[in-house]
Amino acid sequence: MPTTRRSYLAALGGAATLAATAGCLGGSGGSGPLPEGCDVGSLDSVSSMSRPALGPEDAAVTVDVFEDFACPHCQTFTLETYPEIKSTYIDPGEVQYRYFDFPIPVDEEWSYRAASAARAVQDRSDAETFFAFAKGVYENQSDLGSNGYEIVHDLADDAGVDGCTVAAAAEQEPYREVVEADRQTGSDRGVPGTPAVYVDGELLRGYEWDTVDAAIASALDG
Repeated sequence: MPTTRRSYLAALGGAATLAATAGCLGGSGGSGPLPEGCDVGSLDSVSSMSRPALGPEDAAVTVDVFEDFACPHCQTFTLETYPEIKSTYIDPGEVQYRYFDFPIPVDEEWSYRAASAARAVQDRSDAETFFAFAKGVYENQSDLGSNGYEIVHDLADDAGVDGCTVAAAAEQEPYREVVEADRQTGSDRGVPGTPAVYVDGELLRGYEWDTVDAAIASALDG
């Protein structure tokens, strides 16, 4: 990686400031084998993709979220806060919600492998399927280190995307350049940890529903 986890964390500064804005800061890794019969050959590298986004491009408010698939705080955000944002603001068309990869990495392997798998799903389907797949990854987060390839394979199959290709994308990381570009965007914007939630470009000091709801409501009123 161009920026090591150690140097990145050193650059972040005091832990108190970090805790006020986001939860996950770093960690370790692990992995398991590809599912049996998943020999799809080498996948072509992809250097750019559209942003995974929900809601109209001309929505009154934009919400940007930077996440690491191995971050437990991102898991909490995705499973608890994101559904509230979607039902309250995205579905009615008041907000455009944009996803950015930001592998710290919390897990040396799966912060990146899960991101590449999710991009493979997006590349072969659409944003809605990407977000549904991402939710499934977070629901199985604790097992990624031991059974990650099987997890992304089965989630992709359930979503109507070839599971072997997605598992191979996790292993080969053909979307690494896309993920790294997102990470650089986050670094340029001063992301302190994950999840980092921005409402109309302003970083929130927290990711809980009450905090996000208040910020979006204020932006809509303004």
